Amino acid sequence: MSRPHSSTLTTEGLGIRFGAFQAVGDVSLTLEPGARQALIGPNGAGKTTLINLLTGVYRPTSGRIYLDGQDITELRCDQRARLGLVRTFQINTLFPSLTPLESVVLAICEREGLGACWWKPVKRLTHVHDEAHAILRRLRLDALAEVRVDTLAYGKQRLLEIALAMAARPRILLLDEPAAGVPQGESSELFEVVAELPAEIGVLFIEHDMNLVFRFAQRISVLVAGQMLMEGTAAEVGADARVREVYLGKSTHIGGGHG
Repeated sequence: MSRPHSSTLTTEGLGIRFGAFQAVGDVSLTLEPGARQALIGPNGAGKTTLINLLTGVYRPTSGRIYLDGQDITELRCDQRARLGLVRTFQINTLFPSLTPLESVVLAICEREGLGACWWKPVKRLTHVHDEAHAILRRLRLDALAEVRVDTLAYGKQRLLEIALAMAARPRILLLDEPAAGVPQGESSELFEVVAELPAEIGVLFIEHDMNLVFRFAQRISVLVAGQMLMEGTAAEVGADARVREVYLGKSTHIGGGHG
C-alpha cells in the first residue's frame, strides 16, 4: 500500500455564525505534518463545528482554510477528501450486513473509481484485496475481516470507521470523538492504534477523556466558547491556569506523555 505525502493544515481567522450566534470565531489553527494533536474544550465549545468547517460540511462566514498553502475554503467535502483531508464522525456510519473486508474493499474501489464493480470477486482486483487486508492488519482487525459488521464489539466498529478513512489515503485525518461510547478498556487500544498510524499522516482528534489526551497527544488545542484559548504541548496546557479554570479543574491529575 503506497503511503501518502505529509501535509500541513492551517486556518486564518476562521469563523461561522448561525444567525446572531457566533459558534466559532477567529480561529487560527495549525496542524503540522505527522502531528498527533488533540482538540479539547467544554461541551458546546464548537469543536465539532470546527471540524465541520475544516471538512466543508459548513461554509465559514469568515476566514480561510489552507492545505499545504492551497486555499481550500470553497471546495466541497469530496474535493477536500480527494486532496487527503479525511474525517470520521461521532456516530458510526457503517454497513451492518457487510464484513470489514467488504467495507474496506468498497471504500478503496470508490477511491479508485471502481465503485460500480466493487461486488465482483476481490480476487479479480488483487491490488484492492491486498490493500484492504493491509489496512485491516494495521487497525488490528485482520482476524475479524470476514465477520458481519453488526456482530463486532463497538470498539471494533469504531476502528473500522478509521479503517474506512484510511482507505481514502489521508494526509490529514480528523477524528471526531473516536472513543465515544467505547468501553474504557477498549478506548486505550483504539488510541494505541491511532498512535501507530503512519508518521506522515497528521491526526487531529476530539476527545473528552483527559487521560487519553495527555497520553497520546503531542500538542493540544483548547477551544472555549468558539475561541482558541491556547495551543501547546501537553505539559504547557496542563500547567496553564486558564485551562484549569475553564475546563480541566484545579485538581486534575495530568498523565504522562504521548504513546
